[in-house]
Amino acid sequence: MTPIIFTLLFGAVDLGNYFMSQHVVVKAVRDGARFASRQGFSYYTCSTADATNVETPTKEITRTGTISGGTARLATWTSNSTITLTVRCDTSGTYAGIYTNVSTGVPIVKVTAIVPYNSLFNHFGITTTAINLTAESEVPVMGV
Repeated sequence: MTPIIFTLLFGAVDLGNYFMSQHVVVKAVRDGARFASRQGFSYYTCSTADATNVETPTKEITRTGTISGGTARLATWTSNSTITLTVRCDTSGTYAGIYTNVSTGVPIVKVTAIVPYNSLFNHFGITTTAINLTAESEVPVMGV
């Protein structure tokens, strides 16, 4: 009976760890999208973002929470290559306010992350199938 109880208990702890890790990734992607959306309109075209001023810092903020030199939010999040930043322009309407002088449409930035999840069972030599934590956030560029 004891092995069954320990398995259920450890499974519940691992499930809680999974949901906490997923929440960290969702929050990180939201932070990255918010940062990217507050960069100047001059850094965007309808298909790309400036790599130096937007893309690289956005990926760093998403993964570490700082522009440079931070530690990863999750131990398994070792590379910025797991983060993608895409830009599209919304031309479906007539815009006013901060978008008045934007002739090509409103740039919308989307940050996506796919991060490997390391199950607590792996620490005991019980390998599980590869699980990824996935999140995305899309925000219109508001400029500075």
